[in-house]
Amino acid sequence: MIYSLLSFLVRLLSYIPFRVLYIISNCLFYIVYYVVRYRRAIVRKNIVESFPDKSKREIELLEKNFYRFFTDNILESCKMATISRQEMSRRMKFINCDDLNAVLRKGKSISLYLGHYGNWEWVSSIPLYLEEGVIGAQIYHKLHNDNMNKLILNNRGRMGAVSIEMYKTARYINELASEKKVSIIGFIADQSPRKKDSRYFIPFLNHNVPVLTGTEKITKHYDFEAWFLKMKRVKRGYYEAEFVRMHDNPKSLPDFELTSIYFGMLEEMIKTSPEFYLWTHNRFKYAI
Repeated sequence: MIYSLLSFLVRLLSYIPFRVLYIISNCLFYIVYYVVRYRRAIVRKNIVESFPDKSKREIELLEKNFYRFFTDNILESCKMATISRQEMSRRMKFINCDDLNAVLRKGKSISLYLGHYGNWEWVSSIPLYLEEGVIGAQIYHKLHNDNMNKLILNNRGRMGAVSIEMYKTARYINELASEKKVSIIGFIADQSPRKKDSRYFIPFLNHNVPVLTGTEKITKHYDFEAWFLKMKRVKRGYYEAEFVRMHDNPKSLPDFELTSIYFGMLEEMIKTSPEFYLWTHNRFKYAI
């Protein structure tokens, strides 16, 4: 019952034209930022600590720009419930697909490093750009709310992406490898590990943060190529994401070097337009 109601509301929102949706987003921004004040203390702390050289005025402007994008992102994600493949391809463009597909055609699978930057939900449209027969999958962390989790997974799967729950990652990749299936698997690798698992730290946005290293271990173990998705927002409702090879031979790198390369590329992207990063997460809670 609850899922049906949520699904109905999201589909209802998804039918609203983009130009009207952004008027709604403008109103939602004022509610989220000024009335509800959703996680404003965490957002301010994260931004101030990450950019100590910015003035108070610059911090406030960045904070507001982030929340404007945040409400846009929520409503844009709702559009996934009904948006056509043609419309999605027009609004979410992927660059350097030929080089990426050349690797996949050779039978080489790819680990795709992502961040909580731009509209990462629309990245699930990657299968529209892949060679026929290539599996496009993404690793996800299950939400506590089962209804929301089911809704998001249904939306992500509309363009052909397969969603793999985090604890099933190794088993799933093992099955693909044993069946010799070629895949590109997306890992949003900027999440913070649990405190007891915080063993390796990397400089990131003026913090020394604990990081997850599972993506690197998988990439090396299965001899995958490692690519980074460099995203930018062209304008409201339009994005470009460029596939960038991180290293020619990840398996040859010392331990944690691939993870360091990823965080360096992610930081560079964030500093270009920091308002498009997800500042509401308490990303630096275990930072040194």
